[in-house]
Amino acid sequence: MARLERRLAEASRSYEHDRYGEALPVLRELARSAPAVAAVRELLGLTFYRLGRWKEAVRELRAFSELTGSVEQHPVIADSERALGRHERVEELWRELRQAGAGSDVLAEGRLVMAGSLADQGRIQEAIELLRKAVAGKEVRKPLDRHIRQWYALGDLYERGGDLPEAREWFRKVVAADPELADAPERLASLR
Repeated sequence: MARLERRLAEASRSYEHDRYGEALPVLRELARSAPAVAAVRELLGLTFYRLGRWKEAVRELRAFSELTGSVEQHPVIADSERALGRHERVEELWRELRQAGAGSDVLAEGRLVMAGSLADQGRIQEAIELLRKAVAGKEVRKPLDRHIRQWYALGDLYERGGDLPEAREWFRKVVAADPELADAPERLASLR
């Protein structure tokens, strides 16, 4: 058990430093020798996700979920399913996430993936409505990352849908809260 913990810590350090290719063989070996260790399956799934290996990410993160009963990685599973074009699976995972009473951060991540999936299918208005219900009309004095990321997504969706004044308002909120976030200042400037 001590060896497993050492190797998992080693793989975790590699993962944290974005050295996914270095973490992968260690995690694969650990998953073969200890398939019921949830932490191994979770980190292996996240590593596959970071490498863009969607099917393997889904397999490992589902195993993690089955071992723990947790929905914590459902947004990552859903995003992997989205990358594979399995939009019906994204909807199922979103339903499960909402029914499980997930925490605010996990729920926000799931909502962003679901909105992205809707947009991928050309359902821009539905994606906007999904996000608006969560953030519109709520005064947030100290916005958290989840708020800002949802605002950014709304700005993007409004721009894609052709509603430039609304897009401008959401990007303005993003820039006011976090002027360093991605390309938000450039996006806002392009909408003037």
